[in-house]
Amino acid sequence: MKKRWWKESVIYQIYPRSFKDSNGDGIGDLRGIVEKLDYIKELGIDIIWLSPIYKSPNDDNGYDISDYQDIMNEFGTLEDFEVLLSEAHKRNLKIVMDLVVNHSSDEHKWFIESKKSRDNPYRDYYIWKDGKGEKPPNNWGSFFSGSAWQYDKTTEMYYLHLFSPKQPDLNWENPAVRKEIYDMMKWWLDKGIDGFRMDVINMISKNQAYPDGLKDEEDLYGNKIPYVINGSRVHEFLQEMNSEVLSKYDIMTVGETGGVTPEEVIKYVGENRKELNMVFQFQHVDLGSGENGKWDDLPFELLSLKKIMTRWQKLEDEGWNSLYWNNHDQPRAVSRFGNDEEYWQESAKMLATCLHMMRGTPYIYQGEEIGMTNVAFVSLEDYRDLETLNAFKELVEEKGKDPKVMMQAIYSRSRDNARTPVQWDTSQNAGFTSGTPWIKVNPNYKKLNVNVQLNDENSILNYYKKIIKLRKDHPIIIYGEYELILADNPHIYAYIRILNKHKLLVICSFTKEHTVFELPDNITHKCVKLLINNYKVADDDIKKMELRPYEARVYLLES
Repeated sequence: MKKRWWKESVIYQIYPRSFKDSNGDGIGDLRGIVEKLDYIKELGIDIIWLSPIYKSPNDDNGYDISDYQDIMNEFGTLEDFEVLLSEAHKRNLKIVMDLVVNHSSDEHKWFIESKKSRDNPYRDYYIWKDGKGEKPPNNWGSFFSGSAWQYDKTTEMYYLHLFSPKQPDLNWENPAVRKEIYDMMKWWLDKGIDGFRMDVINMISKNQAYPDGLKDEEDLYGNKIPYVINGSRVHEFLQEMNSEVLSKYDIMTVGETGGVTPEEVIKYVGENRKELNMVFQFQHVDLGSGENGKWDDLPFELLSLKKIMTRWQKLEDEGWNSLYWNNHDQPRAVSRFGNDEEYWQESAKMLATCLHMMRGTPYIYQGEEIGMTNVAFVSLEDYRDLETLNAFKELVEEKGKDPKVMMQAIYSRSRDNARTPVQWDTSQNAGFTSGTPWIKVNPNYKKLNVNVQLNDENSILNYYKKIIKLRKDHPIIIYGEYELILADNPHIYAYIRILNKHKLLVICSFTKEHTVFELPDNITHKCVKLLINNYKVADDDIKKMELRPYEARVYLLES
């Protein structure tokens, strides 16, 4: 196993719009992030990943970029960014930027030119097709509802948008597009940033036949997935990107790759593949999805979760994992996988323990370290997320889903659960802004906030500090092998980490009931040290123990 600084790091994701507002306009900004760098450093973080901060009309909260080499007006200026980068580096914090190059904004200068005429020099920067009579080129639907094709009257052709119509897909088949992207990446890296998180990067190679997708009678659109994910040229493109850009800098890269399997992912992250360092996979967060995807909001089973997490842990020496429970696109971890009511604190600590003791680089999403929870806004009008609003329209207004059932799914799974402002203190708007926040603050901020937890030694926040320090103190947590135990237990997630003569025993209860843990006979040890726990523990007998609701314990075992 090759040692790398990014393997030994803990990453903190900032969604700038909701992190900290410095000027009272209700929108988080770069100066607000600078104000909180000491907080992030004190938590034990090594790397900050910034969700997009580029110039954008904000149809999809910054994932629709109109200028890759400028800053969104609401967030500040390039000078503000340089201050942030400098202040972060002074504290030995690295900055990773979001790279969104599957698509741009329809307000980007390339697209404005592209749609002017069929023979414009920028025409092939995007994917334009003739329709089939009165219909789009094929039956693909957008990930954000509706057709994936938008008709443009000027040239009487359609352009592809896998997401919003304001997010036209770039044509990676065009070498000029790739060169523009690589030059832009170098521009940021030469400023001193420390890497990229690459948005939907496994969608950049499409099936050039653009065939119809399979479609059941009740479906509005055909299945595009086989034709837009892990395409035939994606690895060629990434190896070219690595050769032209990534290999020339000491940086960290992580790709967002929905629809990959552990077998497929080795092509992206294998040590000798010269593509990416690691990827985000979605199999664990997709648990509980049905015919309508996450909007069916079915319960998840721990046995399935363990099976998925273990498969990914078994990448072993061929690749490296990203470890996460939630991000800007996912509901809050403690609401999704824990118990955000009577066992809120216990389950939030348990989830931190379960994830951070695994092999891989852990990601903490802003507010996760204080156990921020999902929100249930009274009205649909309080939601801002394009995906959520479009899904309500499609499923309720077009497919006839019960609106009350749909609202419950939104309370559980909407992306806006992650996007309510960070809860800093008990002052108005949770200390996020002196103005009117762009999206409402979760009403529970009076009890659940950073300031309260900083002063409570038993808080979730202080537990996170301990668990991050453990990773830095014990190489076994980073580099040890992973072995699942009690695979068939429906309530306990337990596993062993092994490095040389050391073993780490991690025990996590995922139930609000009391349950019994019994150590398998084949796990031998001489002495035992309890490293961290979320309840008081009376003794060190690890052979058999009764676990309380959402209890977590980590033991260091000497062979």
